[in-house]
Amino acid sequence: MEPTTVIKMPIVTEKVTAASEHNQYAFKVDNRATKTDVKQAIEAIYGVKVVDVKTQVRRERDRTYKYGKIPGKTWKRAMVRVAAGQKIELF
Repeated sequence: MEPTTVIKMPIVTEKVTAASEHNQYAFKVDNRATKTDVKQAIEAIYGVKVVDVKTQVRRERDRTYKYGKIPGKTWKRAMVRVAAGQKIELF
């Protein structure tokens, strides 16, 4: 997979910003992407050395409308830890 199709967008929240002090960053990635794909994409796009990748498949909450209940969409989040002394300037 191309690096630009693997990484959809960075996730910027209070929790992730606090984790960036420990060289950890979060990204919304393609559901089909593996940990190896994510590692190669981050290294290619941001030019940093990735030490560890943790992934989660998350699910949004169910929505209830007048015509029934709609299940939430699923998406994949990747927590990436970069080598000591390196930063991703986006955060």
